[in-house]
Amino acid sequence: MTLPITAVTAAICALLLLITAIDTVRQRMQSRTAFGDGNGNARLISASWSNGNLAEHAPLAIIMIALLEPSADPRILGAVAAVFVFARICHIFGLYAPMSTEPPLGRKIGVIGTWLTYAVLIAWTLYAFARVGN
Repeated sequence: MTLPITAVTAAICALLLLITAIDTVRQRMQSRTAFGDGNGNARLISASWSNGNLAEHAPLAIIMIALLEPSADPRILGAVAAVFVFARICHIFGLYAPMSTEPPLGRKIGVIGTWLTYAVLIAWTLYAFARVGN
């Protein structure tokens, strides 16, 4: 396989998207809600947001991982990809956790982990681009 880190990252993210999409549909069917949040249905909101947020963040991370993989140290890129996947899993669990006065720990870890891996991938991609001189 040409891009194994990208492939594994994409496959895990796709699996998470499938799981969250299935739960979103399940929650919609249970609440008989075709569109929207079911008048504030917490379970539907959690399912929908966990799916949408992952769909929003995963593609760009996967693209940057794929662009970097041919020339990157696989241990470092693999670690960054693993942190990204871990952060996204934490975020999903955090969105399903009951809210109190502040966001759940999983959601905090997910947001910070995603942003940190984005920052690393963005800087690394720009550095690689500048280094090649294109």
